[in-house]
Amino acid sequence: MCRDQPSPASSTGPPCPSKTAAPSHPPQQPYFAPHRRNFTTPCKYIPFSQERESHMHLRLALRSVRIQKTNIINSGIGRQPFSSPLTAQTRQFTMTQKTQEPVITSITDLPTSEAKWVTLQKITYTDQTGKSRTWEVASRKTRSAKSGVDAVAMGNILLSPPSSKRPPSTMLVIQYRPPLDSYTVEWPAGLIDKDETAEEAAVREFKEETGYECKVLSVSPVQAADPGLSSANMKMVMVEAQLSGDEDFEGEEAGKHPEQRLEDGEHITRVVVPLAELYERLVEYSKKERFIVAAKLFHFAAGMEFARTQKYGIW
Repeated sequence: MCRDQPSPASSTGPPCPSKTAAPSHPPQQPYFAPHRRNFTTPCKYIPFSQERESHMHLRLALRSVRIQKTNIINSGIGRQPFSSPLTAQTRQFTMTQKTQEPVITSITDLPTSEAKWVTLQKITYTDQTGKSRTWEVASRKTRSAKSGVDAVAMGNILLSPPSSKRPPSTMLVIQYRPPLDSYTVEWPAGLIDKDETAEEAAVREFKEETGYECKVLSVSPVQAADPGLSSANMKMVMVEAQLSGDEDFEGEEAGKHPEQRLEDGEHITRVVVPLAELYERLVEYSKKERFIVAAKLFHFAAGMEFARTQKYGIW
């Protein structure tokens, strides 16, 4: 109700724009301004109770959005609420879909001061003849203080239910590796976290990359990864996992597999291969354009094939 219109109940309503001198500053709008945008007719005073009710609805809506957003964050695997800082053991998983083939856009020299994962070092040593020599080496910055080992690879045996009558198999992973500009065929592998053992890292990494729980069968001694180039080392952990029986041996990502827990930037394809066919399948992959088989996996398969086919009384 405008002040110029008599009302026995109230005379405190806002003045009508048509009968009031223009103020020196814009009039203060109520919370929901759209209620007062039509100034061609006498303005309508918004009762305080109505304004408060609208304000309350807005606050409830915003609170609902915040709750839903918090629930989404908290339900994500490995994520923490916004109020909790990420610890060294917190792993963030962001599942993204492949939309194109990877392309290298540039290769430049990297100052060691800017390197996050590796560093270059010059080793000066005295050889077996007493002569002083130097050697250039790449070293990881992430070696686990607890295990003294950089990484772990999981040689794995997958067992199907007896009713499926499927032979023992193994899970391969295929992922793009920028240093080679190729897709590598590997066993699941990963870096060991700061406070992990090789066994703990193997179980965690196998779950993240394949989706399967596993049981550790054996752990190798420390192995050199590339001794002529790097000080990086690793352990091979043999694990066993049970298949559900719905998986298909044919094709990449065929059948039903548990959900992976991949980090941002990881795109890993899973392939189940019968152990008896492993060597032949790896040879087939090595012939594909832009594919290369990881050395440790091929060595394992080649050793099995050599022992099976050569007559040295090994088997």
